[in-house]
Amino acid sequence: MHPDFPEWLSRRYQENTKNSRVSNVNKIEEYYGDLDEHFIRGTYQQEVIKTLEYSTKDEQANKPNPSKILFNGNIRSNLNMYKGVARLYYSFLKERNIQGASPVSPENSDPTQSTEEVITQRFGIERDMNIALRRNILSLDQNLTIIDGGSERAVDSGFIDITCQDRNGLVVVELKAGKADSRAIGQILGYMGDLQEEENEKKVRGILVAHEFDKRAKAAARVVPTLTLKKYSIEFKFMDEEL
Repeated sequence: MHPDFPEWLSRRYQENTKNSRVSNVNKIEEYYGDLDEHFIRGTYQQEVIKTLEYSTKDEQANKPNPSKILFNGNIRSNLNMYKGVARLYYSFLKERNIQGASPVSPENSDPTQSTEEVITQRFGIERDMNIALRRNILSLDQNLTIIDGGSERAVDSGFIDITCQDRNGLVVVELKAGKADSRAIGQILGYMGDLQEEENEKKVRGILVAHEFDKRAKAAARVVPTLTLKKYSIEFKFMDEEL
């Protein structure tokens, strides 16, 4: 595992989620070898991610675990989680481009650094929003109960920020710092569809939280009755520092 991965995760996730993802990557490498080497050789998608696929039809047919990873419990749930983690690590490797990476000296600074800082800041805000909302989920909806054990739930299309339930079924909560566009709508709908499939077609609704929404996002949400858009605002509190 690349040594920068834990720090990369820290800018995006809570500590327990970060530790879980690091442990998951170590588990994958235990059975598949160095994932960085797979990335460099171009075998990551075919020899790793592809072998972690396990559909609802596979489960209904009682097919065996197609991966190299040994584990106990439900095959589909476990492989969805490992596939999500493998994709996350692949995204990290693409971002870092480790195949040609080299140390950057201060006098030869990365021209994209400012962009990376913006991305890091955005993920930091989303992480803080996640922590705050988990502490007071009823401020979002009085009927919600968090059921994901305190960390993001892996589904086929990614990781759900917060998974909840109410009296009618399951609720997907997705958080976006700043303005959400139509891509965020597609993302949360994908999560909702995956969750509905995994949970045997229970009712699933979604709540997308952002500072604001563009016109396309609002237009798309108008025709999806199971999706709610929620705006957040930031309140500053000030207190004296002990000297």
